[in-house]
Amino acid sequence: MTDPDSPTFDPDWDLATIAIRAGHRRTAEGEHSEPIFPTSSFVFDSAAEAAARFAGDQSGNIYSRFTNPTVRIFEERLAAMEGGECAVATASGMAAIMAVCLGLLEAGDNIVSSRSIFGTTTILFNRYMRRFGVTTRYAPLDDLSAWEHAITPDTRLLFVETPSNPLTGLGDIRALADLAHAHGCLLVVDNAFCTPALQRPLDLGADIVVHSATKYLDGQGRCMGGAVVGDAKQVGEEVHGVLRTTGPSLSPFNAWVFLKGLETLDLRMQAHSRNAGQLAAWLETQTAVEKVYYPGLHSHPQHALAEAQQRSPGGILSFVVKGGKEAAWRVIDATRMLSITANLGDVKTTITHPATTTHGRLSDEDKAVAGIAAGLIRIAVGLEGIDDIQADLARGLDA
Repeated sequence: MTDPDSPTFDPDWDLATIAIRAGHRRTAEGEHSEPIFPTSSFVFDSAAEAAARFAGDQSGNIYSRFTNPTVRIFEERLAAMEGGECAVATASGMAAIMAVCLGLLEAGDNIVSSRSIFGTTTILFNRYMRRFGVTTRYAPLDDLSAWEHAITPDTRLLFVETPSNPLTGLGDIRALADLAHAHGCLLVVDNAFCTPALQRPLDLGADIVVHSATKYLDGQGRCMGGAVVGDAKQVGEEVHGVLRTTGPSLSPFNAWVFLKGLETLDLRMQAHSRNAGQLAAWLETQTAVEKVYYPGLHSHPQHALAEAQQRSPGGILSFVVKGGKEAAWRVIDATRMLSITANLGDVKTTITHPATTTHGRLSDEDKAVAGIAAGLIRIAVGLEGIDDIQADLARGLDA
């Protein structure tokens, strides 16, 4: 939990300063870099202290499944960056979404979600949460009236990923938050694509933010992790209770890697956005390309919304090539520098075919509804020289 009175956090600090300084309380060793605590358990001064810690009457470390100093620094720093009261770190981004569902929903409840979400999130809602009696209804990301129509008296959560994966569609966070609250619901925003460096959903009225820390928070494709950010009750107690009981825990080493990633997050996200903007504009001039999806382009239908609720458009774009799957695969296979991998948020540019990878487990009908065309290619634009990225992609487009 962020503490305004703590010397490790000043609410007047710039985001870049928070990303470097918040959360670290130096130990007696006087270390400059945050320490890693690779320990499974912690020692108590007495049986009475152990009993008080386990009962929750005294704060402090108990067991690294749910209390670890390195993980806590990461949680406090990310919460401060997002403007939340607290954060709960998890083993992956999907674990973060699962912890929100298990912590805040019960049998008979309903989720209303955007159709434009990560394919695995759709499977979590449709297959696994349904087994626990939680149903999900879907609405087009940008159709507020459809969202309102989908809400029922049983709806407890509205879930949105903005920008969406992989079509970079945008949801109006402030409008969705107002709608959710008017119906007594919570708005949960997946902020993995933008991070707090480009977008702060809580400032726009959202109640909870989820992250795949595996992506841009790390920034170099090294570790798996996730996080949930929100208030002290829903996140600090209910979501944390799921972590404590079920154990999808973040390792101390991964938390330390993410802390190092946060230190350069602001610089990286601006650089990713610059490269992506140049690449998107270049792709629009290529004859092999039918359509480019990128919020920074004036041709994007929600360009104005992107300018209003994001500091920059971000590093993800997608485009459709003529000729369907076969043509898309030829483009991908002809590249020599770009990494053919479904991960994103790396300094290395990655390229993938969503219809057969990230969204491959969806039915053909669900793919059609989500707009996942056979010729669609997604690129997470890295930090290499933009001329080199374009030259490698041109090799594929010429193929």
